[in-house]
Amino acid sequence: MAKSSLLNPLKVARFLLGKPKTTCYPFTPKEPALRYRGFHLNDWDTCTGCGNCAEICPNDAIEMIEIAELESVPGMKNERPRLDYGRCCFCGLCVDICPPGSLRLSRDYFHIHFDTGTFVFTPRDDKTDEEKFVPDETYSVLKASLSHRKRNYEGFSSDLDYALFEPERVPMPELPPRERKLSFVEQVIGYSKEEAVHEAARCLGCGLCEDACPAHMKISDYILAVYNDEPEESLRKIYEDNPIPAICGRLCMKHCEDACALRLRGEPVAIRWLKRFVSDSIRDYKTVLEQAPGQPTGKKVGVVGAGPGGLSVAYFLRLMGHEVVVFDELEGGGGMIRVGPPRYRLPLASIDKDVDYIASLGVDFRFNTRVGKDVSFEGLRQEFDAVYLGVGLTKSRSTGVENSEKCGLALDFLRRNKTDRPTAVTKEIVVIGGGNVAMDVAREALRLQQIQHPGEKTVTRMVSLEDWDEMPATSEEVEEAREEGIEFNPAWGPKKVLLDDGGNIKGLLCMKVKSVFDDEGRFAPTFREGEEMVLEGTMVIEAIGQGPDFSFVPEGEFEKMEFTAMRKVSVDEDGMTSLPGVFAGGDIVNINLDAVTAIADAKIASEGIHRWMQSK
Repeated sequence: MAKSSLLNPLKVARFLLGKPKTTCYPFTPKEPALRYRGFHLNDWDTCTGCGNCAEICPNDAIEMIEIAELESVPGMKNERPRLDYGRCCFCGLCVDICPPGSLRLSRDYFHIHFDTGTFVFTPRDDKTDEEKFVPDETYSVLKASLSHRKRNYEGFSSDLDYALFEPERVPMPELPPRERKLSFVEQVIGYSKEEAVHEAARCLGCGLCEDACPAHMKISDYILAVYNDEPEESLRKIYEDNPIPAICGRLCMKHCEDACALRLRGEPVAIRWLKRFVSDSIRDYKTVLEQAPGQPTGKKVGVVGAGPGGLSVAYFLRLMGHEVVVFDELEGGGGMIRVGPPRYRLPLASIDKDVDYIASLGVDFRFNTRVGKDVSFEGLRQEFDAVYLGVGLTKSRSTGVENSEKCGLALDFLRRNKTDRPTAVTKEIVVIGGGNVAMDVAREALRLQQIQHPGEKTVTRMVSLEDWDEMPATSEEVEEAREEGIEFNPAWGPKKVLLDDGGNIKGLLCMKVKSVFDDEGRFAPTFREGEEMVLEGTMVIEAIGQGPDFSFVPEGEFEKMEFTAMRKVSVDEDGMTSLPGVFAGGDIVNINLDAVTAIADAKIASEGIHRWMQSK
């Protein structure tokens, strides 16, 4: 070993005036990498509270907590992630799984404190919590903590190319516009098993959809069963809350999809189409479901109307053991959805599949029977322990403009074409209205023109008070109508139906709309003076809305019924009207005019009816 020298310490003196190789931190800050994984940031305005970050965390470092100042709304819970930095390993999985991209990681990484409780933290960002984030000129690394952070200092964030979810849905196979408008063949072809499994794999199971669904279906469970290639188990889960899956799999208004966590940076899971896949995959519901009525209770319930609400309340009550008789004036079940939605959207076979299963449980359907004519309303109240009204909106409204009596009405037109002999149409048709029913009328009229006037020049025009951004029809319906060649004339209102010398329709005189609603949001259309146009057409169909028909209720009883300010039937928390023992739901009660809301009402009313009859 070499001998040490007393002069050795002096050898380091040559480094005293040299430039240091290390950073003199904190006096010389060291800038982290641009995608550094430091403390979390969360934009509370876009965070949906879905909890996927908590689910994926390998260290259980994330907990979802309720925030009192936030309100839960469809598609957004009042919960936000809370981080435990004693557990967090800063892997970034929570960021990669965040559907809205609200959760990110900053380049801050210093928090020194003797209180370990301060390491449990509910992150926000400088957009939603300015107080804790300071600009560069006032930032001090000596104060760096979870309460003193640098503004605009983001690090690792989600990249959709590497996200842990698939933002794009599996496309639904459909007939192309040029082909589908030539017939009434069902437009949507449906998923194959492989496509359905692939689409089901996109579901994150967060449950936002279930909160938004009026019937609160167990959506995550039945989609998981599809993913596991268990369609029978999926059907059983669906039937816990919804007894008309073949119908809803085609017509549901998809409140669930509007709330899907994936919607903000991609496309929502195709929940409706997966429900349709399940219902179409099972040929015999009865064998799979193995349901039986409950023990007979000796109670009888009369149901007026075999629409979604009537079918659902009959199903739930029959499983409770009650005897149920459903009355409907049509020749089959489905109510207005039997005669309204065209065959290319909802074939009769799909309706009958759901209805036949409910009938197999012992529900007695009496079709071609009109309450108020073939049987009396008073008679029902005397014969049955309770009565449920699920009559829907069965009367078309008219504009009432000059010569409007020459026009066809939407529901009459749709009903004849679906269940009777198709209407003879002319080569030039004008449809008044901008809602989904108007779209059905126009698209059905277009198909009839192609069938009845092949090879000839035809045109179907639509006119609506609402402009493009106000049109009540769904964007899906509008886009499909445009693809098929429907001519739109938004922001125009009818003034007069024009007639020729022989009294036949030759066109529609329209006025330019100034506004549709007043300052308080009430329907009060105004028009621009002197701005008019004529839409040529030899056939005009009005599709401006529907109303209920209560003519079956005797005048004395009708006067006792209470209504809301929106002219809807008023019901209590059990779904009972002001008439004792008479319950109601669906379109005559709710503003939401859709099948799944009618199912939700039926679930409430069936429990209410059950309690009412037990108490008698």
